[in-house]
Amino acid sequence: MIPLKFLSKNEKEKLTAQLEKQFGIKEIPWEIAKLGKERIIVFSGEISEKEIFEFDRFARIEGIGLYFAKIDERTGDIRLSIEGAHLLKSQITKNIFELDEKQAEQWMLGQELNISTGKRGFLIMKYKDDFLGTGKASENKISNFVPKGRRLKYRENKIEE
Repeated sequence: MIPLKFLSKNEKEKLTAQLEKQFGIKEIPWEIAKLGKERIIVFSGEISEKEIFEFDRFARIEGIGLYFAKIDERTGDIRLSIEGAHLLKSQITKNIFELDEKQAEQWMLGQELNISTGKRGFLIMKYKDDFLGTGKASENKISNFVPKGRRLKYRENKIEE
């Protein structure tokens, strides 16, 4: 079973400082927990930590919150999920990569983008007013992290969701 750990005030401040450095995010207004070493979930509600741990004894409770982000174990950088980017949309001011229509379609099909951005690390992918997740920029490409189940599919020259 993957261990669930609620972040202390100090750990939450450290996470928020990293998010501010990477994306300009200054506040996370929800409770935060870590599943294993990497996955970050956020939640709000009236259930206490004690009640959550009691429930966890009988059923996997990964669903208590929303998958928000993942911490890269090697670099310590944070990769926001699509939902994480949407939740904090109003605070994101840094490392945004604006996609054109063709690039947005490629992205949502799960393809890497062969683009030199001049940056390295995680970027928020944006098309018009929509955040489409987080990519990782390297010298000549942006790697795609859109889960297979959420990608668009081509069928008979049409795109289907």
